[in-house]
Amino acid sequence: MSAPLPRSVAWLGYGGLIPFVALTAAILVDHHHGMLWSDALIGYGALILSFVGALHWAFAMTLPDLTEQQRTARFVWSVMPALLAWPALLVDATMASFLLVPGFVAHYLQDKRLARSQTLPDWYLPLRFHLTTVACLCLSVLGVLSFGQV
Repeated sequence: MSAPLPRSVAWLGYGGLIPFVALTAAILVDHHHGMLWSDALIGYGALILSFVGALHWAFAMTLPDLTEQQRTARFVWSVMPALLAWPALLVDATMASFLLVPGFVAHYLQDKRLARSQTLPDWYLPLRFHLTTVACLCLSVLGVLSFGQV
């Protein structure tokens, strides 16, 4: 029997999507302040991508069955999302979305890779998939809308 998604994790995880969805909606309906909403979405996306990278630092510290090579790989990977996210703050919205979306996808693939070799909660990968999908969709909308403005 698999463990259900803890209520607090559901609230915090899915609640973390509110800024993605709200800012994307604001970009779509409030063209007068579009740059403000775009910058806010890029900033939030960069923060969240950096945050999810830290998950693998925690895994590297706490998963007891990791080999030393796997542990080192988790530590190394954990800083990569931040290294992808930071430049997104320095470029236009189209390029930012082209940095952030692949960063989120790459992190999800790393989550799947880790789950193949380690025991993670049953709810972890489905939750990460849902969160990654919504974040990527919102950032992709930004990228498509801003592409014609470059």
